[in-house]
Amino acid sequence: MAVGERIQFFRKLRGMTQKYLGTRVGFPEKSADVRLAQYEAGTRTPKADMTAALANILDVSPLALSVPDIDSYLGLMHTLFTLEDRYGLTVKEVDGAPCLCVDPSKGRDAEELYRSLCAWREQAAKLEAGEISREEYDRWRYRYPEYDTTRIWAKVIPQGLSDMLTEELKKGK
Repeated sequence: MAVGERIQFFRKLRGMTQKYLGTRVGFPEKSADVRLAQYEAGTRTPKADMTAALANILDVSPLALSVPDIDSYLGLMHTLFTLEDRYGLTVKEVDGAPCLCVDPSKGRDAEELYRSLCAWREQAAKLEAGEISREEYDRWRYRYPEYDTTRIWAKVIPQGLSDMLTEELKKGK
């Protein structure tokens, strides 16, 4: 699904019109709906700062708007093949049905994907058990990893800044 289709999906999910979303993101009221229509139709592609602004207003992660193009099953299959190459995703048979699996021993990327899938499964199980609402589940998915509590997410400072701080601390001794 292209960026424009994701914008449209979340806009409709939030009950917003193109004009409303366009004016909220800063377009003049006169042309706000036209600009949003161009994004949604794919005739224009929002730049990174615009994608971030749209995501903020739609209350989703910018990553939720910029997903791989999976409009056809062939495109989806090639996306899955890429996941096999990059993350060790495999297809197995469980109870006569194909199931996708990740072997965390296949490397760091596979391990991270495995942990992420486990966190997703935990939230899906809570939804199935009635512990959380569909709204809470969707909020977790669309803002991932912001609301993921299964592990600690930390922002890492750039190496140059880290080196400078280390040097300053050594000088202070």
